Amino acid sequence: MEDDTRGSPSGGWAGSYFAGAVDLHALLATFRRRLKLFLALALLVFVAVLVFTLQATPLYTATASVMIDTRTSQVVDSQAVLSGLSADAGVVDTEVEILKSRQLAERVVEALNLEEDPEFNSAFGSPGLIEQVSNGIGSLFGASAPDRARRQLTELEAQRQRERVVDTVRNRLTIRRVGLTYVMGVSFTSPSQQKAARIANAFAQNYLLEQLEAKFEATRQANAWLNTRLNDLRGEVIQGEAAVEQYRNANNLLSASGATLTEQEISTYNTQLATVRAQQAEDEARLATARAQMSRGSTGDDVGEALGSAVVQQLRTRRAEVSGRVADLSSRYGPRHPDMLRAERELADIDGQIQAEIGRIVSNLEARVQVARQRTASMQGSLSGARGTLAANNNAGVRLNELQRNAEASRTLYQGLLDRFKQTTSQEGLEESDARIVSRAIVPGSPSSPNVPLNLMLGLVLAGGAGLAGVVLAEMLDVGIATGDEVEAKLSYPHVGSIPLVSSIASGADGRMPPAEFLLQKPLSAFAEAVRALRTSILFSRVGQNVSVIAVTSTLPGEGKTTTAVCLARSAAQAGQRAVIVDCDLRRRAVNRLFGIEPERGLLDVLNGVSTLEATLHLDEASGAYVLPLTHTSFTPKDVFNSQAMDTLLATLRSNFDLIILDTAPVLAVADTRILASKADAVVFLTRWRSTPRKAISNALRLLEGAGAHIVGVALVQVDMKSQSRYGYGDAGYYYGAYKQYYTA
Repeated sequence: MEDDTRGSPSGGWAGSYFAGAVDLHALLATFRRRLKLFLALALLVFVAVLVFTLQATPLYTATASVMIDTRTSQVVDSQAVLSGLSADAGVVDTEVEILKSRQLAERVVEALNLEEDPEFNSAFGSPGLIEQVSNGIGSLFGASAPDRARRQLTELEAQRQRERVVDTVRNRLTIRRVGLTYVMGVSFTSPSQQKAARIANAFAQNYLLEQLEAKFEATRQANAWLNTRLNDLRGEVIQGEAAVEQYRNANNLLSASGATLTEQEISTYNTQLATVRAQQAEDEARLATARAQMSRGSTGDDVGEALGSAVVQQLRTRRAEVSGRVADLSSRYGPRHPDMLRAERELADIDGQIQAEIGRIVSNLEARVQVARQRTASMQGSLSGARGTLAANNNAGVRLNELQRNAEASRTLYQGLLDRFKQTTSQEGLEESDARIVSRAIVPGSPSSPNVPLNLMLGLVLAGGAGLAGVVLAEMLDVGIATGDEVEAKLSYPHVGSIPLVSSIASGADGRMPPAEFLLQKPLSAFAEAVRALRTSILFSRVGQNVSVIAVTSTLPGEGKTTTAVCLARSAAQAGQRAVIVDCDLRRRAVNRLFGIEPERGLLDVLNGVSTLEATLHLDEASGAYVLPLTHTSFTPKDVFNSQAMDTLLATLRSNFDLIILDTAPVLAVADTRILASKADAVVFLTRWRSTPRKAISNALRLLEGAGAHIVGVALVQVDMKSQSRYGYGDAGYYYGAYKQYYTA
């Protein structure tokens, strides 16, 4: 298995958890194993919280309530320059942010002179330990201690100092909206009860004052702008009206009663023209009638004008009188009488006068018609001239209208701004804030911080969390193998056995006994049974094949490889098998130490042909096992294990022994092990319980696989059975407490 992250980084609960199922027994076992760590971390965190709570400076919080007033007082009937606030949620949230603004905090700092308050400005506080020591050293040499609060500051330093004070004040300030109402709570926290209330009230008051000042400033600026604009427009109005009058005079566009003089003249001409045309028509009608009557043979007596003539009437009266006298004379004297003739001449004379008068009347009618026609023509000419003038005036009137519109627009704008200026002037001094203080902050009676019950509860929660985090971290950092389940899950090899740590299953002097010696002294112990179980697993690992040559190896030195190999050999010898252990670790020669021998001839002598196998083998009298050792000068740079002599030796050993155990060097340390592993019938890979890193194990197994070794499985060695029986859920050793009485030791 190459990737050591296929499961949990550690054993027990983590493997089950990340596999997709939570095993409560595994969780409990893990927690029990890490209980001391959990308690230590939990106690440490809880004590830290407790100390912090007990040593924390009491802080007091005072709260003032400010409400956005949706009602507005209407003193004057005019629109305000700066309108009031609407009542929607966005406006309330905006006002909350304004209360939190730096500008308002700067006003409060300046109003209360908080820049010189040691609570907010450390420059006015007591000097720290380092500064006290520095001042003391300076005073020893005659230097006066500097006045920290009154030392000269540069403009940049002063600005930064003010910003720090403002930031400190803002950090102590809390603004929150009360539910969905228009009320905002202005809270300030301070170690001083009175100061907390004073600053909270200062924020509320300065908030209202800032609103008023904003309205005052808006009204003032509006009035100033309106006044300037009115002065400009006043000149524009005067200039526009003067341009209209000048253009009207220059183009003879004078008017009266809303119409120009030309228009009035045309109107008069039209009236007079209608009159003279009517008179002309009347005169022409009278003349035509008279002519028609006279053309029909009339003497003119029936002409209308003659009928109305006083002269004709007088002549007719005289004729009537003369005609009567003629008739009378004619009846008395006859037609030839002088009186008759005189009367007839007089009558004829009167008729001539009548005809002459009628002729004059007709002539007068003709003259009147002629005069009427001339008058009509004259009037028509005057009207045409006036109309020409009007057309010219109309062309000039286009420009005049433009000038009048410009003047009227300036006049309208001027009047509108003048009315608005009067309104804003009347509003000045009547502005009201859009909010009001509902309740002022009072001096708090009890501290708001630290909240001892809450802190203790939080401390318990943090303690539990820290303990659990420590357990999780410890499990993640635990890179060893703890149980047989982990061997198979994380290494993908069978678990062939677990060799306990002698001190975990025996007590007193027995617990301090070397494992190889303990095996002989306690053949019915749990340790001996574990060695026998491992040997049995090895022998039956290859069904149908005889396993006689067994290579025992491990990842790193110090994992108990040689001890396990010796125990396997002794256990096999005790079982009646002819067993031999071959020390193949040229650098350590640990087999000699365990058996207590220091031979003169060894394995290399046999391979080099210097000595025979029979002369080199040593018999372990205590167990009956044989040992093929190494001498103290056994190291050689030659590749002796990959030689024909080694193959011949193994063949000889196979023919003379039932079980040949090769104690090889660690895989990662020496390359010889891979050569020997390829020659063995079975390779037993040992790993130290909860110690050997999984990544190293995987690398070692990969090297053996590359060499063609037949790895029958992985065995755990130096297993602490006491711990395994309590925490090793998933391994047979977890139930050790239930069956340990079965063993004699």
